[in-house]
Amino acid sequence: MAQHSSPAVSDHGAHASHGSVKSYVVGFILCIVLTALSFGVVMTGALTGFAAAAAIVILCVLQLIVQLVFFLHLGTSPEQRDNLTTFLFTMLIIAIIVGGSAWVLHNMNANMMPM
Repeated sequence: MAQHSSPAVSDHGAHASHGSVKSYVVGFILCIVLTALSFGVVMTGALTGFAAAAAIVILCVLQLIVQLVFFLHLGTSPEQRDNLTTFLFTMLIIAIIVGGSAWVLHNMNANMMPM
């Protein structure tokens, strides 16, 4: 039986942009620091109410960006442009679904008859 090797399978790693050990370690350390900062905001009580929520959301977004760049290698290089475009489109669709759902639920709540 003859073996057939398709170019897509044999060239799997040829065009992939994988990170070095250094980039993974830097990303890991940044994630640990951002997680510790989020934990510190909650546990110390230094920030309360809206300031605490805003700090946690900002740290969350920063950690998301760190993970996308260091672990998923999402960037603006020509090789990654299709992945970046797909990711941004996915985020747009999720924002539309979540925002639309929140809008509908708010309007339903505002327009309900009191019981």
